[in-house]
This record gives sequence, C-alpha cells and structure tokens, in this order.
Amino acid sequence: MTAGAFGTIGVIGAGAYGAALALAAARAGRTVSLWARDAATIAAIERTRQAPRLPGVALPAAVTATTSLAALASTDALLVTVPTQSLRQVCERLAQILPAGLPVISAAKGIEQATGLFTTQVIAQACPGATPAILSGPSFAADIGLGLPTAVTLAAQDPGLAQALAKALSSPAFRIYHSADPRGVEIGGAAKNVLAIAAGIAIGLGYGESARAALVARGFAELRRFGAAHGAQGETLMGLSGLGDVVLSCASPQSRNFAFGLALGQGRSVADAAGGALAEGAFTAQILAQMARRGGVDMPIAEAVAGIIDGTIGVREAVTGLLARPLRAERERESE
Repeated sequence: MTAGAFGTIGVIGAGAYGAALALAAARAGRTVSLWARDAATIAAIERTRQAPRLPGVALPAAVTATTSLAALASTDALLVTVPTQSLRQVCERLAQILPAGLPVISAAKGIEQATGLFTTQVIAQACPGATPAILSGPSFAADIGLGLPTAVTLAAQDPGLAQALAKALSSPAFRIYHSADPRGVEIGGAAKNVLAIAAGIAIGLGYGESARAALVARGFAELRRFGAAHGAQGETLMGLSGLGDVVLSCASPQSRNFAFGLALGQGRSVADAAGGALAEGAFTAQILAQMARRGGVDMPIAEAVAGIIDGTIGVREAVTGLLARPLRAERERESE
C-alpha cells in the first residue's frame, strides 16, 4: 500500500492534539476532516479558522470541521485523538459506519481501566472491521501546531501499512518513524504518563533534580520490565515512543501528567491537581499497577502513584518510601 492511497484523513477529536494532527496531515498534503462532538467548537473553527484549544495557529483550507461521524466514513484513514477511557464509545459508533479494513490510528496514551486492554485492542474489539494502529511519541500539541521539529512513531501489525501511513502523514517538520511493534509503542505511551506524575510529585515536594533523575531512571526500568512481560520489543522502548516520551513528559510542566504530579507534590488534592485538564496517567496508574501485580512485574513507582491517586498513601510518605528502598546491585534491580 502506497502513501498516495491516503489522500484523505479523518481526525476524531478537535482538542489541542487533534487540531495539531489535523494541521500536520494538511501540511503533508492530505485533505482532512476534523470531527468534534460540540457544534460550538465547529462553529468557532469555521469562524476563526483556529481550534479553541490550539489558539494562535491557523487551520488551512484543507481542513474541514464537522460534527458528523458519517462524513468520516469516506476518508482513507482515521486518527482518533479522544482520551483512552472514551475510545471504546467512539469506536462502537464508528463500527456502524466505517468500511471494512479502514486504518484507525489511536493517538491516545493509556490503558482502558475496565478491561486492561491497550488502545489497539480496544479498537479491534469495539470496531472489528477496522485495522488498528497507534501513533505515539514525544510531542506537544503546541510544538506541532507551530511547525517545530517533532518526531513520533506509528506502529501497526502490518509493517507495510505502518510504513505507508507514516510516509503519508510525515512532513519536513513532523517526522514519523514506522514500526511493527504496536504493543511496545502503546506501553511506552501509557507507562510514561504514570512516571511523569511521579517526577512531578518529586519536584513539587522540593526534592530537587537529583531525586527526579533517580525516579525517572528507576521508573524507566519498570517500564522496560512491564514491556518485556507483554511482548514489547526492547528497541521500541528505547526509541521515540518509550525513552523519548519519558524524557519529554518527565521534564516539562507542559506535560499534563507532570503538571498534575507537581500540583500533588505541592499539597493539592487529586481533584484540585487536575485543574480541569485531563491527565491520562491518573486513569492509567491503577490498572497499570494491577496488571503488573498479576504478571509478577515489580513496579514500585507505579504502585506508589496508584496509591496516592486512590488515597491509600500520602504523597510524601510514598516518595520517601521509594527513595529509601533497599540497596541492591543495579543489574539485580533491573532484572526484578
């Protein structure tokens, strides 16, 4: 399948990231339909040619806004940018209108709480006629919108499809690398959000950069152990969608998950720390910790974040406990 086969792209979700991906697809020469549930959002886009959550960035004429999911049925591929916990509902609606085999690319970074399924598994289950894929990596919507250099990974079971989609959606400033390891890409995106919360908490507590570095290093070891237990390829986890996304999300308040953790560390409640902005890691932490326990994977940082969010342990107590874990050989810790 060639990149030329993907002349039209549908983007579901007109939030900051959805609008940024619509803009990126248009810059790659694609004709784009951008869907939002809210008619007011569509009206605002049509009136100002800007997405309300991505201000200051003009959407080109190649991007058409719509509230009709049916309008997306004739596109060549879909990018779904809704949160992980809303993905199933959207896919069930898509299942009624999409032609068989249409690529449906998740841009969500999480694990479904109710089932423990990764996003491509949710797509396959809720929209069985679709061909699932995943797009993830170190990317802020604002950077994509401004045309700043950004690189991400697109993965599908079919390496030829992944390569064709990556080529179709890439542009000089938005580079997409292709992969045949969707599980590794999904795990990197989901687990790094939980790790970013932990990093934010450490900074919010005033523990400093050295403590953050220690948590990030040990947290990445947890991510790799979890990935290995679920069949992820090591090189995927060391790449853009794993290590690359960890570096970005654990270092910048632009990351909603880091900002959420920072607020927790500064003493705000879980409800107040969210500040009205979605932090995917807050939904992922508990199910990630549960899956790790069931699989015998040691993930103390994920456990601590889950405990903080569900209120079973205090913030300072949790982080102090992590930093005081028994001293062992580093290679021994890595293999636990």
